[in-house]
Amino acid sequence: MSHVPQDSSPNSTTASDSTAASSSTPNSMPTNEHNPSIPSLFDLSGRTAVVVGAGSGLGQASALGLADAGAHVIAADLNVEGAEATVRLIADRRAAGGAGAGTGASAGTGAVAEAARVDITDSASVDALVAAHPEAQVLVITPGANVRKRLTNTTDEEFDKVIDINLKGTYRLMRGFGTEMAERGRGSIVTYSSFRALTIEAGQGLYAAAKAGVVQLTKTMASELGPRGVRVNAILPGPFDTPLTQQIKADGRWWGAYADKTALGRWGTLHEIAGPVLFLASDASSYVTGHSQLVDGGWMAHDGRFTPDV
Repeated sequence: MSHVPQDSSPNSTTASDSTAASSSTPNSMPTNEHNPSIPSLFDLSGRTAVVVGAGSGLGQASALGLADAGAHVIAADLNVEGAEATVRLIADRRAAGGAGAGTGASAGTGAVAEAARVDITDSASVDALVAAHPEAQVLVITPGANVRKRLTNTTDEEFDKVIDINLKGTYRLMRGFGTEMAERGRGSIVTYSSFRALTIEAGQGLYAAAKAGVVQLTKTMASELGPRGVRVNAILPGPFDTPLTQQIKADGRWWGAYADKTALGRWGTLHEIAGPVLFLASDASSYVTGHSQLVDGGWMAHDGRFTPDV
């Protein structure tokens, strides 16, 4: 169990205090005189952030980014070895005096991060993670699974697997930690959906359906828990080079077509997800909830089929 204090950060209520101040005098003209320092709003010192799927890929990048911002990170994964490797990376970054060093996220508490095992397809396992870290103010849910087959070739078992991991696993975690955050009156949940929730590709129907469901769960919980101080947002990654996309990477034509479709003309690299996750996790996004944040290199901004010579 983590014993990092919830509200030890000097800026832990900055955004809400500022909002309260501006709304306390409804007949006066609002000014920017007492605005908080914007960099301070990204500081997660004194907060516990549970990152599920932290053992590799985008989940690991998310964990590193939150630790860099001062959070005490619980790196949770079914692959405990991967989670422990993430904890070592975080400790090494702090020890080197680089990113995250000296932020005080876990000053006086020992470890700057902890590894935890969780199976998101097992409600009892999820409940145990929640019980171990009920004080968490940030939850990031990154696990995903895909079966790249045309729908007519898929099986019930494949459907159940994709839905259980992507959609029901997300639901279990949102339900558990959302309950705790609502009781404490604050928190930020960041789910991982996908640009495939919005646009499909042949052979990704199960994944697209599951990730579209994640968007709807995110909006629903944002609506239900907003009055209790909990924000819930979704990240929609586009093409990133991760363990989940190695099948595409092995096919040069497929890989190149993805790069060409983005406005930036390339795949995303792992660290490029951390900034958007930090924004949504922190007080910098204190008035953002129910939002679906694309991080897709401009994939959805244009059709990408042809660039006219005009």
